[in-house]
Amino acid sequence: MKLVFMFVIFSVCMTGCMTMGSGSPSDKRAVIQSMKNKTLVELYQRRPEAQGLIGRSKGYAVFSNANVNLLLASFGAGYGVVIDNNTGKNTYMNMGELGLGIGLGVKDFRIIMAFHTKQSLTRFLEHGWAFGGQADAAAKAGDKGEAIGKEITVDDVTLFQLTENGLALQATIKGTKFWPADELN
Repeated sequence: MKLVFMFVIFSVCMTGCMTMGSGSPSDKRAVIQSMKNKTLVELYQRRPEAQGLIGRSKGYAVFSNANVNLLLASFGAGYGVVIDNNTGKNTYMNMGELGLGIGLGVKDFRIIMAFHTKQSLTRFLEHGWAFGGQADAAAKAGDKGEAIGKEITVDDVTLFQLTENGLALQATIKGTKFWPADELN
């Protein structure tokens, strides 16, 4: 019972860390841009072909997310930015997710999306919904450990996931909502 209680407390703390907190809008945008740049460097080191894919895309997005899965429910929160490669416009966004499935774990991860068509980019910016399934295993702290994952392409969008930290074994069906962060745009 103590282990479950400690896990719940850790989960709440980790999810709380995914908010942008206080600071001016320009400070928050700088944090998001820094996260984006670091994430892309790591992605290109691990998957060099991703750089060309993102460069040829109509736009791309990078999000930071914390996810908690406790037995039958999964939830997460995060933030990020969408870049239109044709105009250079940045749209700052929030995200939240809710899922059902079997699992136990907490992880801090990054999502990178490459939009292959203008329609898929526009649809994401205007509606921001994503539904799907996820099965993964992660045991990672900093540079130690490993997370198993592979990119997927659905509806003209290629999605990559990089786990920063976490311990998770889960199989879930989830919905994710992305919406503009009004104070940052």
